[in-house]
Amino acid sequence: MKHIIKYLTTGIVVVVALIAVLWMIQDQSINPRTRNGQVRAEVIQIAPRVSGPIVSLPLKDNQHVAAGDLLFQIDPRTFEAALAQAKAQYDKAKDNYTALEKQVESAKADIEVAEAAVVQAESYINQVDAQIQKVEAEYKRQQELLPKKATSQKSVEQAKANRDVSHEERKGAVASLAQAHAGLSQAKAALAQAIANRGTLGEANATLRSAQAAVRNAELNLEFTTVKAPVEGFITNLNLREGTQVVANQPMLALVDIKSYWVVGYFKENTIANMRAGDDAKITLMTYPDQPLTGTVNSLGWGIAQQDGSTGFELLPNVNPTFEWIRLAQRVPVRIHIDKIPSGVDLRVGTTASIIVHTTAGNSK
Repeated sequence: MKHIIKYLTTGIVVVVALIAVLWMIQDQSINPRTRNGQVRAEVIQIAPRVSGPIVSLPLKDNQHVAAGDLLFQIDPRTFEAALAQAKAQYDKAKDNYTALEKQVESAKADIEVAEAAVVQAESYINQVDAQIQKVEAEYKRQQELLPKKATSQKSVEQAKANRDVSHEERKGAVASLAQAHAGLSQAKAALAQAIANRGTLGEANATLRSAQAAVRNAELNLEFTTVKAPVEGFITNLNLREGTQVVANQPMLALVDIKSYWVVGYFKENTIANMRAGDDAKITLMTYPDQPLTGTVNSLGWGIAQQDGSTGFELLPNVNPTFEWIRLAQRVPVRIHIDKIPSGVDLRVGTTASIIVHTTAGNSK
């Protein structure tokens, strides 16, 4: 009898243990959990836009800064001189533009004079042509009167001389017209050259725009000597000192964005089948074990780095040894959005968190 009770008790314990194991497996599938979680945040690498020595550094390591607060000041004197030079070049460009514009106006006036000369030459030719008609008619009349003794040979010769003079005057007038046309062509060419030298009219002029751009670039470089916090956050791992020579576009300090905290949990691959974006999550920070946070699944990772097959020594593949009787589950990163950070809880990047996710499958039951 005692043996029967002993076996019965043992069987009951085994059955209860199996039920507990099965329940835990099912619960892990419905409400997956992990102790491998970390607090994350956007870390902004502050890099200056210009190079120069730091002349002001009103910061301490791990200091809180608001958006727009001064982080450090680069010596502005070189950039102030560059701005003054750019403005002087712009003023010079405007003066040159004004001079070139006056050349254009002068060339236009020369065209008007040349056009007037052409009109005058054409008018003179018309006058000479009318005069030629008169002297030709007079010469012809004198020739007709000479046989009738109604005129003298001297009058005929005088009429012929007048005709010849008129023809010579016309040749001179034609030459003057050609010269006037040549002057007009030269004036038009001079105007085209003056317009080309001046460029586009007004503020669209390329030379003026280039000078303006140089001024704006110098203004920006001067502004960039003042480096301000782009967001509210914490300065961490500060290693700068006044006098340090900073280099443009080289990160000099880190700023943790205080409004960007989230938690990433690394869940076993065999526990995330029912997990979906939007599922509720409970976060327990190791720093504050008695103040759990609530969150929401934001997204599940779609891949992790593979170590087997990666290139190793002498370009041969790396292969990790495995146990044939056990298969280790890979860890998949899951991003958790923190709903609200309670008062008195200070999040720090990289600190540890435990996470449990209540999946839709669990809620439906």
